[in-house]
Amino acid sequence: MAEALEHRLRARIDADGPLPLDAFMGAAVEAYYARGDVFGVRGDFTTAPEICQVFGEIIGLWAVVVWQQMGCPTAFRLVELGPGRGTLMSDALRAAAAVPAFGAAADIHLVERSGALRTLQRATLKGHRVAWHDDLSGVPDGPMLLIANEFFDALPIVQLERTPDGWHHRHVGLDDAGAFVFTAGPLATADEVAALGAAFADAGIGAIAERSPASEAVAAAIAQRVAAEGGAALFIDYGYVASEPGDTLQALRAHHFHPPLESPGEVDLTAHVDFARLSDAAQKSGAASFGPVTQGRFLSSLGAEMRAKSLILKARPEQAVHLSTGLHRLIHPAEMGTLFKVLAVTDPALPPPPGFEGPVSR
Repeated sequence: MAEALEHRLRARIDADGPLPLDAFMGAAVEAYYARGDVFGVRGDFTTAPEICQVFGEIIGLWAVVVWQQMGCPTAFRLVELGPGRGTLMSDALRAAAAVPAFGAAADIHLVERSGALRTLQRATLKGHRVAWHDDLSGVPDGPMLLIANEFFDALPIVQLERTPDGWHHRHVGLDDAGAFVFTAGPLATADEVAALGAAFADAGIGAIAERSPASEAVAAAIAQRVAAEGGAALFIDYGYVASEPGDTLQALRAHHFHPPLESPGEVDLTAHVDFARLSDAAQKSGAASFGPVTQGRFLSSLGAEMRAKSLILKARPEQAVHLSTGLHRLIHPAEMGTLFKVLAVTDPALPPPPGFEGPVSR
């Protein structure tokens, strides 16, 4: 499959010239996840739900409290974007089972295009009624609680590079040996440059600016739904609080960094998430936005450490070590605790959701 993708990409470049980076990345990511189970020790990367069960359990309990803030609707959509193996949803539902009315009201929907991953999710969530969709538009109307963990980082990005004659779009072409390489595309429009913001006004020659119109569009669509029909969404990913110059496109293969343009469709290709732009897109669409806060702060404020301790008391020695080291990895500043951020997007009528203190942006 990956060889076929490389052939198609080279054919497109030969026929039409260098590809915009977002087109290259979109094709590579879709082919990558179509392969199926790319997670865990034998895969290319490990997500938080696979590291420690407490992660999904805390999110499940968060969802229960927000459902109560919504007035305990008797029917709502419980949605996850990019659900991986289904581990997060499974852990969340197990924790939420402490409130049976929540489970009775929840209508579970997974947004997943990969047929291979749907098969894994179906096995993990055996016993639950689940509906699958290619995108959010397929989820029926109604109040919604949505989780997106490490989803936005895989959405395509646009890059601009500062040159002596202005900002150029970054494209992907071929060198003389047939390898994929970055090349200068068209000049950015005045509106595109203005949209970069003040942080880029004095950027030097060679500076890189990134933006993900695809991510902003998804955030806006989610915000429109929760503002109009009620509910909330939780975005968890690695990234930065506000836009800043820099090239964050990266690839992982077997848990090691890999040249991002090599082996498209065979490597985990991602970029850091710009939470300021997600928040701005949500607010412009009528929702309230809370955060982002660091993942470490979010999990700790909701009792992750106490939950882990209670599990450790009942665990076998090897399980206890796994729980302890897993939670440390999730919350410690030197691990995932600071790099990963959490943003909540809610119906403006709702109070601040659990884990978010301070002023709200609307």
